[in-house]
Amino acid sequence: MMRPLYLKILSWVMVMIFPAALFAADQPAAMLYSHGTALLNGNTIARSSAVFSGDLIQTNRESVANINATGSSVLVLNESLVQYEGSTLKLEHGGVAISTSKLLATRAGDVKVSPVATVWTEFEVRDVDGKVQIAARKGDLTISDNTGTTTLAQGQETTRDESKSQDDSQTHKGKKKKKGEGPAAAAAPGAAGGILNSPVAIGIAGGIVVGGTIWVLSHSDDPVSPAKP
Repeated sequence: MMRPLYLKILSWVMVMIFPAALFAADQPAAMLYSHGTALLNGNTIARSSAVFSGDLIQTNRESVANINATGSSVLVLNESLVQYEGSTLKLEHGGVAISTSKLLATRAGDVKVSPVATVWTEFEVRDVDGKVQIAARKGDLTISDNTGTTTLAQGQETTRDESKSQDDSQTHKGKKKKKGEGPAAAAAPGAAGGILNSPVAIGIAGGIVVGGTIWVLSHSDDPVSPAKP
């Protein structure tokens, strides 16, 4: 007698879970458009692709790429490696030009650059040989590093060291100067986490668990409750 009640409850759970999972799966964090040969998590993209938090974007000497998200547009300059983190960009090397009204920040080593206010702000960040070059094109910027937090006014430029200590700086530079590493090797760390953490995988896993439970309950000859009448 209790089995139909449990089946109804599980059916309602599926009705609530699956639309939310499918909606989340259809909502990429941003879109990537390549101009020339660009890599996403070590794989070449033809022209465009959805981008999610944790994805790595890499350009070569003859290519650039655009990341378009709600309220923000990012130009990934040539010979750059960038990790998209939603509200933040992690610049491994190269440069980015950012236009945003959503406080989209950029991190390069220990240096974080972000707009002062939620107004349309345009700025550039380049990481070259352990030096972070910052230019405020439109709007003021906040710059945070191991020395503290300062404000860079519109129209000004400045340079910061990307690492806290000399040892950290040398280690970071050494990784960048390994000429034997190709683009795929540099982008490999982002490829493993993106798929397993995606809304699609979560929705599929949830469907398997719920569907298996309903099948077991509907085919079992034993009563749900161990109590005998």
